[in-house]
Amino acid sequence: MSHEGIATRSVMRSVAFLGASALAVSVLAGCSDPDPAGKPLAGQDIAPAARAEIADGGTLHWAVDAVPETLNTFQSDADAATTRIAQAALPSMFRFDAAGRPQRNPAYLESAKVVETEPKQVVLYKLNQQAVWSDGREIGAADFAAQWRALSGKDSAYWTARNAGYDRIEKIQRGDNDLEVRVTFGQPYADWRSLFSPLYPKEVMGTPDAFNDGARRKLKVSAGPFVVKQIDRKSGEVLLTRNPRWWGERAKLKEIVLRAVPRDERAAALAAGDLDLADVDPAAAKRIALAAPPRPQSPSAGGSATPLMGPERRSLTPAQKRDKARFRGFEVRKSLEPAYTQLALNGGEGPLADERVRRGVARALDREELAKLVLSPLGLPAEPVGSHLALSGQAAYADNSGAIGGQDTAEAQALLADAGWVPGGPVEERKKGEKAAGSEADKPKKGSGSEKSEKDSKKDSKKDSEKESGKKGDKDSEKESGKKADKDSAKDSEGGDDGTYIVGEDNKADGDEGEHLAQDGKQYGSKQLPQGGVPGAYAPQGTAAPAGAAVRPLAKDGKALTLRFVVPQGEGSQSLRTVADRIGIMLERVGIRTVISKVSDESYFKDHIASGQYDLALYSWPTSAYPATDARPIYAKPVPAADGSLNVEQNYTRVGTDQVDQLFDQAVATLDESESRSLIRKADSRIWAAAGSIPLYQRPQLTAARTNIANAGAFGFGTPLYEDMGFLKKGSGAPAPSSQR
Repeated sequence: MSHEGIATRSVMRSVAFLGASALAVSVLAGCSDPDPAGKPLAGQDIAPAARAEIADGGTLHWAVDAVPETLNTFQSDADAATTRIAQAALPSMFRFDAAGRPQRNPAYLESAKVVETEPKQVVLYKLNQQAVWSDGREIGAADFAAQWRALSGKDSAYWTARNAGYDRIEKIQRGDNDLEVRVTFGQPYADWRSLFSPLYPKEVMGTPDAFNDGARRKLKVSAGPFVVKQIDRKSGEVLLTRNPRWWGERAKLKEIVLRAVPRDERAAALAAGDLDLADVDPAAAKRIALAAPPRPQSPSAGGSATPLMGPERRSLTPAQKRDKARFRGFEVRKSLEPAYTQLALNGGEGPLADERVRRGVARALDREELAKLVLSPLGLPAEPVGSHLALSGQAAYADNSGAIGGQDTAEAQALLADAGWVPGGPVEERKKGEKAAGSEADKPKKGSGSEKSEKDSKKDSKKDSEKESGKKGDKDSEKESGKKADKDSAKDSEGGDDGTYIVGEDNKADGDEGEHLAQDGKQYGSKQLPQGGVPGAYAPQGTAAPAGAAVRPLAKDGKALTLRFVVPQGEGSQSLRTVADRIGIMLERVGIRTVISKVSDESYFKDHIASGQYDLALYSWPTSAYPATDARPIYAKPVPAADGSLNVEQNYTRVGTDQVDQLFDQAVATLDESESRSLIRKADSRIWAAAGSIPLYQRPQLTAARTNIANAGAFGFGTPLYEDMGFLKKGSGAPAPSSQR
């Protein structure tokens, strides 16, 4: 889901384009369909099996990006591996089902519900009477209270990354017995189910020292189907073993080894037998898919079990035949992540500070074309994302993109003309090396300093920034070990190494776009890509252009409308660059020039996105089952700080409105779930209309797994059930578990 300023600058808004036609009540409510949330576009793909079919024992070697720096998920440098360990070793009061909706976790809760609303909201938790910590102590009110005090935000000695929700609690008490916990809220809180998941023991949360340092490198006390046995940073491994005090279904696996393996080395590690389960990039997935014929569609996989598009099996090249042999016993399981890629438009300054220009960009782009560009080659549903705040299947989802409208060249040019950008105007030629005309993003402002943000806003982009597509394909190797990775043969669409080029001013193109799209590098924490265009009318007259006619560049006050499009230059980010190129072509069709600026992966977010040094950018955000809580910092209206800087929280587009803030505030304080969802959908419609970011496509999830691994793979929205993972019993026709090799 790490991701940080410029001088305060008011965001220009145009009331004319926020009229009733754009924000009609029927669109805002998003409730014309009785169930606008719909179903997930792709279900889980985990090879489900009954526990009776799974062998007892075995060690699962599972790839992670790195050994986590902390085991405390509430610290700013927690990452995906931290979450994976917490899911296996710590209590969660609620977990997510395959549609991304929170469900009571029966291993820990008998029940949990709001029992009072007046004068205060009170939630009563009734705990499973068998639930105990690994030291034998019962899980109880003392643990809940310690976590509340640590995360309430009242004691600055606790170095917390977030306290949303905990800051609304007034008190926590023991109920009628030791198994009951009463939580009283000082302010109503709709997302109360988000709390205490995970729950840490009071030994971790009880003191600042224990919170800050004690749980970073070890968990002395836990309460899940597995415990953390060892963390070996030298070898890059975390060892999880069965919890002998686990009261639920005994874990099928004896051990889980989380092994740090870079994305571009995973195919080789799989071929060498060093891994059993690993998320991989599209290029590696196509190589691995050669080894296993397409599986029949399983009920859990929904529409995601369609074949991975790749070479014709009957006419394989020598390298593909070697891959087929090297990856025998593996298959690719695929779904869509609970995250989406967006196009971010920096409204803090420059041409995009004018809402009419942002809306013009949005109307010039074809989101459906971009979704197909990324997802169709992977055999995944290629539908554009219709919400900033949820994904199809999640309770708050509704397609509110109608608040801004679809691709329309004439409308895009009319919006731009209204903002003063007209075709064919006089343009002062740029000198070589001079930055793009019309873009102020690179100019430092007096007193700008760094913008203030929440502790998690500085870190989340890197920590939640999982690779959007992983690195390029592994290098085909003549060696049987397969340990040497194979570089993707397709060239960067940009070409060259100077880091900057103007779309339309070169003839270079990607060799095979589909090969690199979708899971690109890091999940850089933003969203949206615009909607594509075709040659159309020239503003302001709206006269249709002859077929194939060139569109003259738009200009204003002697400056061409040129936007700086910042993209990461690393190997694993080629899909973002390919998508950026396609967007540049779409914008060129309405007269907008884009200058592609490649920057290092390390500086991409910190020095460009978070600090506002860009016009256009691509990055991803995870969605949440609790958007009223989790999405608010991403869309909150930036406000000036006392020192003259701008507090943007996580709103890196610098576009926000008081109305959106009010709708979030109302939604989080409304205990009527239907009304809260309606308010979230209204907020999303207004976010669309402001055009600070354009959601594009849901990120793909491609997981290579041994064919005999059950109940694991591409989890989609769902929370993994660690106790049910394992290797199928012998006789299933699949290879033996890794521990038996």
